[in-house]
Amino acid sequence: MARKNFSQVLAFINVVREGSFTRAAALLGVTPSALSHAISGLEAQVGVQLLTRTTRSISTTEAGERLFLNVSTRLEEIDAELGVVDALRDKPAGTVRITSAEHAANSVLWPKLSKVLGEYPDINVEITIDYTMADIVSQRYDAGVRLGNQVAKDMIAVRIGPDMRIAVVGSPAYLAKRPLPGTPSDLAQHNCINLRLPTHGGLLPWDFDKDGQQVKLRVSGQWVFNNSSSIVRAALAGHGLAFVPEDMVLEHIAEGRLIRMLNDWCDPYPGYHLYYPNRRQFSPALSVIVDALRYPE
Repeated sequence: MARKNFSQVLAFINVVREGSFTRAAALLGVTPSALSHAISGLEAQVGVQLLTRTTRSISTTEAGERLFLNVSTRLEEIDAELGVVDALRDKPAGTVRITSAEHAANSVLWPKLSKVLGEYPDINVEITIDYTMADIVSQRYDAGVRLGNQVAKDMIAVRIGPDMRIAVVGSPAYLAKRPLPGTPSDLAQHNCINLRLPTHGGLLPWDFDKDGQQVKLRVSGQWVFNNSSSIVRAALAGHGLAFVPEDMVLEHIAEGRLIRMLNDWCDPYPGYHLYYPNRRQFSPALSVIVDALRYPE
């Protein structure tokens, strides 16, 4: 049915409910003559008379009564659902789906969101650990997390964490048998623990930056993992050198379980950003999530 017919049916329902063209017209904000014309058009469309009009009263025909009884109930259900949706505008609720790398989920999303979601029992958060740089629109995510320099320009990006640094670390037991590397090229002599990224179909290169001098290396070693936590665990066990975000190993470094190296080759880089499509409006639930994660500039 065309949109015009919906407005005609709505006009018909209101005339029957009010028992008057004048009162129904006032309710709908139109003139009585416009309302009469709309119902005449509906009758012409369906091919039967729906109302019996006299100078003193209005009544439904058999066809009109059947249409009113069936359609008015459904319109009430629609109106009730619209009322629920309108209430959600002021009451954050629903599921927010976020795609994120493991480190961002553990270091930013979990610590911040776990503190605020208790205040919003109607908000559900679904976090998917993914290194594939997912297309959040086609895969129906509400938002994603990436490093600041990886967010597409057509997305809205909100900083949710500070700038970051990489740490190259190894255990004292591992380094007792090998010299500390002085430059990135010395890593060729070491057993390096690699991270495989599905996005690239290969191993994550080890990027270094010192005073504007950038070095990208493909390192090798006996172990390859697809998550950073396993890499740290292998480094602690003495199986090689790890290349991981420094916050994952600062405690281990402070307590002597790991030794840091090539520190002067690890300049800061843009931290995590939450990003989402450039929509005019987004759900109140996502608004709560954005505010909770926002990093103070």
